[in-house]
Amino acid sequence: MSLKMASKLTKNAVFSVSRNFTNGPRLPTKLLHAKPGFVPKYVSADEALALVESNNDIYVGNHASAPNVLLEALCRRVDSANLNNIRMSHLILSGSCPQFDPKYHGRILNNSLFICPGNRKNVNSGAADYTPIFLSEVPSLYTSGTLNVDVALITVSPPDELGFCTLGVDIDCTLAAATCAKKIIALVNSTMPRTRGHTTVHSSHFTAMVQTDRPIAFRQGNEEMSETEQRIGKIIAENLVDNGATLQLGIGAIPDSALAAMKQHKDLGVHTEMFSDGVIDLIDKGIINNQKKAFMPGKTVSSFAFGTKEFYKKIDNNPEFYFAPCDFTNHIDIVRRNSKMTSINSAIEIDLTGQIVSDSIGRNFFSGFGGQVDFMAASPHGFDGLGKAIIALPSRTNKGQTKIVPFLTQGSGVVTTRAHARYIVTEHGIANLWGKSIRQRAYELIQISHPDDRETLEKAAFDRFKVMPSP
Repeated sequence: MSLKMASKLTKNAVFSVSRNFTNGPRLPTKLLHAKPGFVPKYVSADEALALVESNNDIYVGNHASAPNVLLEALCRRVDSANLNNIRMSHLILSGSCPQFDPKYHGRILNNSLFICPGNRKNVNSGAADYTPIFLSEVPSLYTSGTLNVDVALITVSPPDELGFCTLGVDIDCTLAAATCAKKIIALVNSTMPRTRGHTTVHSSHFTAMVQTDRPIAFRQGNEEMSETEQRIGKIIAENLVDNGATLQLGIGAIPDSALAAMKQHKDLGVHTEMFSDGVIDLIDKGIINNQKKAFMPGKTVSSFAFGTKEFYKKIDNNPEFYFAPCDFTNHIDIVRRNSKMTSINSAIEIDLTGQIVSDSIGRNFFSGFGGQVDFMAASPHGFDGLGKAIIALPSRTNKGQTKIVPFLTQGSGVVTTRAHARYIVTEHGIANLWGKSIRQRAYELIQISHPDDRETLEKAAFDRFKVMPSP
């Protein structure tokens, strides 16, 4: 089907084919255009949240775009109107989130699509839900109607003279959820950067608008990296990242440490689900310039961002940064277009067969799938055949227990399968598991385990596999 024909078929739909690609997801366009005859008005947060009733399904914007002022007003609404059976869905939330308070258990049910620290205890006590899902598929939860949205609570940058706002630093699934919502309550935050890309929404679609000057959530500065994390980052940068590579970086100290070790690289690019100050540091040094990217050259492409106040100033209205929904950034057909696509993610535990645990610690749920599997599956299959998928982790926990284990801790869930596992990195080296037998995998992983754990792991491997690990 030609793009022209597709455009005709989707003229009256809320989704259309993006001009940036012919294969991949359809991006929402409904909110991009002004709604004739409708002019939204500013109201107080309490007036806006009076729109919420019992039994409502509510979507909440994520990360630094969490609409904390609206969440506080929502809890006041629940208290004053004695509301019940409020169902909320969201990814990571930053800042004030009073709905996590035990007093709302049984009245507000939070469904985490990626568990944030504030809701972790609730999830593991049964007071909140967790839905495991690839980040690339989260928008389709809303567009398919699997998750209903009566009210979307979002944060936007201030409207321009024509009434156009942007979703700022959090696009991921917010655009899809807002497009499908029956009502949209927008928190217009003067500190939210105006971002470029597929982020524009027109204020005429907002049922109510609330103003705030409260700063969006930000990092206080770069976190101090341990010696182990720095060593892992250096191993990755010096051995697995080529000049001209396109990078995807997960969340955490290890991806950050890898970036910090790329000071001698040239012509790097970024196509990722999220980024932070480390990327800006390399852009300022000319190391990341996106000039060698085969797909969307000249652009740092991401779904969301979280950083310091200076970081937000850097991306404000900056055409070098292209923000898009996560079903675009993480779509396998999009990721594969990038040159030398190199994904760097972290893990909690790995067994001797290559099964990777990233969302749980034993029986306790800890985080989520995020985009790890999206990029682990896509990066090695880039159209240029030069991509790499990397999982990095310290060889031991802070308590001195090995993270490379004969059997996964009881209750742990596999996020990345043994068939997806490629390069595994610890502070002791690199194990390449692709194409390796179970015997060979065990050998490779034992070689990068802590030296004091290797003999024990060899014995455990023999007990499990009935053969000694060997190359």
